[in-house]
Amino acid sequence: RVLKYGVLGSTILGSGYSLHANDYNVNSVALVRLAHAGLAISDIVLIYKKQLYYKEWDKATPEYAEQKSVCHKIAADRLLKLICINRGVYIKVGQHLGALEYLLPSEFVQTMKVLHSHAPQNSVEDLFKVIRQDLKKDANEVFDDFETEPLGTASLAQVHRAKLKDGSVVAVKVQHPYVRGNSKVDMKTMEICCRLMTWIFPDFNMQWLVEESKKNLPIELDFLSEGRNAEKLARMCKDYKWLKIPKIYWEHSTDRVLVMEYVEGGQVDDLKYMKRHKIDPNTVSNYLGILYSNMIFVNGYVHSDPHPGNILVAKTPRGDTQVTLLDHGLYCTLTDQFRYDYSQLWLSILKADRVAMRQHSEKLGIRGNLYAVFACMVTGRPWDAVMKGVNRTKHMESEKKTIQGETSMMLPQIADVLEHVDRQMLLILKTNDLIRSIEMTLGTQNRQTAFSMMSRCCIQTVFQQQIHQTKSEWAKLSLRL
Repeated sequence: RVLKYGVLGSTILGSGYSLHANDYNVNSVALVRLAHAGLAISDIVLIYKKQLYYKEWDKATPEYAEQKSVCHKIAADRLLKLICINRGVYIKVGQHLGALEYLLPSEFVQTMKVLHSHAPQNSVEDLFKVIRQDLKKDANEVFDDFETEPLGTASLAQVHRAKLKDGSVVAVKVQHPYVRGNSKVDMKTMEICCRLMTWIFPDFNMQWLVEESKKNLPIELDFLSEGRNAEKLARMCKDYKWLKIPKIYWEHSTDRVLVMEYVEGGQVDDLKYMKRHKIDPNTVSNYLGILYSNMIFVNGYVHSDPHPGNILVAKTPRGDTQVTLLDHGLYCTLTDQFRYDYSQLWLSILKADRVAMRQHSEKLGIRGNLYAVFACMVTGRPWDAVMKGVNRTKHMESEKKTIQGETSMMLPQIADVLEHVDRQMLLILKTNDLIRSIEMTLGTQNRQTAFSMMSRCCIQTVFQQQIHQTKSEWAKLSLRL
């Protein structure tokens, strides 16, 4: 009895302390957040048990497929409700799920996609508390004006337009309160949730997603690191006069508050804006192709979150097209060996050389016949198009249904690829998917210039690596010749 009351008392005291530490925000208390997650997990398990697993189904019938789709949608809606209640890390993982079109049922993917543009937001008062805590000043001591309506809201922060005391117009990125404090508990809970997903969908294992999130989240929560990333890319791409990286105002920035230059422009997927301002989609796609081919294959330093909200397009006063890259929180740094192997893989894909594809896929962790699945994931094209030559066949609208059909039958193989592929590849796959999605929206997915640029970058990387690995001066000379 003493032990029972002791545990109860400790729980109450711990919850009380947690409540006080979180400014009496009940939803930020670890116990409450765990309870929300536990209830959601129970609800999702019951959905599948009652409506699918407790009944005798012929899995080959349309009725079973229809009922499974209904269960997926109800479960996805329940998961979305949990994400919107707990926010923070949950939204970040939900956004990642919304990008896994090649892995998750479409009901989950489509439901989670809403999080890319409609993440829940905090009040300005909550953000002012963060500014006061970090800058040791009230917001009105730093800013002459601070717009209450956010320019954008993401999983970890939201951005507002403001004006500094010296008149500079800036974008202020403020981390959501309590996100950092809740992150460890949330990641542990998300691990449990992912195990549940694996139980529901036994064809794949989502543990790689948890491990990647654990590794990347602390980096994304450090806005000073984001500022350094932005400046590093600006130095790296200084010759690209069409690329704009907003200036960082370091004197007003902390690890939870990032003040940067405000840049006008429309989202890269806003075709009406581009038409109104006479911006050529092909020019934009060419610029993105140049930027990402060089980042991935040549420099090995890659902005890994190029969703449309992070890429702005505009016309300069001189009438030139300008591309602005925002949100530099997540980068992947690639080793020289990875760049070499990945370049060789792409060159083999462009030549439709299946023997070389298999050889270079193995260097990236893919064994056996899974190289074909891997090639499809890398290119976003069905195997038939890969073997005909992705640079020689047009990307048809009908391919989307083909890919979806192949994906549903290949889930175990896709999961196997994600489980064993070189970890550096995971963010590259995500980046490839986001860039391809932008090209599809702009209608520029069949540009031959994209393959030409990629080929040049791949050849440059292969050549440089071969020179580096060659010890003989005569051999180096012959390679250069």
